[in-house]
Order: sequence, then C-alpha cells, then structure tokens
Amino acid sequence: MADDSTTTIRATFQTREAADLAVEHLVQQHGVSRPDIFIQSASDRNTTGSVPSGGDASHEEGARRDAPLAGEIEVSADIASNQVAAVQRSLGDAGALRISSH
Repeated sequence: MADDSTTTIRATFQTREAADLAVEHLVQQHGVSRPDIFIQSASDRNTTGSVPSGGDASHEEGARRDAPLAGEIEVSADIASNQVAAVQRSLGDAGALRISSH
C-alpha cells in the first residue's frame, strides 16, 4: 500500500530572491505544482525581505532604500511525507534560515 500522506513544510528567507530560488527548487527538483506553493511575509508586516537583493541591491547609487525591508519571507508547501529530507536539503541550498515541517 502506498503512503499518500503529506507534510506541510515551511522555510524562511532573508530575501525575496532566495525565496524565489526555493520555489524553483520545489517545482523543478521535487515536482511541486506552483499553485501549491505559498510565499508570504513571515510576520504581519509587508516586506520584501530583511536585506536588499536583486534589483534593490544593484543600483548605481548603491542599494535602494525605499524597499519595505521589514522582515523575512516564508515559503510553504504541502509535500509528500517521503520527500521531507530531500526538500529540506533543497531549501537549505536555496538559503533558508529556518525550516520546519509538520
């Protein structure tokens, strides 16, 4: 009998760039459907992360100061329980600060 159980995995990231990379890992390496992946602020504040990245960090005059750098970004998805260890490694490779599953 196959094990069809799922586990919710959550990971927090300092930047939106790292969160987007984690989503690509989930989709391309683990076959998670994009509509089943959620990205949100890890707190109740609107944020693009806690440090500048991507376009916010690469301006001629240095990092932009108008981006809402108010906290971390959370990525979550329901995954097959037998994928937890592999997904945790992928999220770590993408730069996760913390990873939890339940």
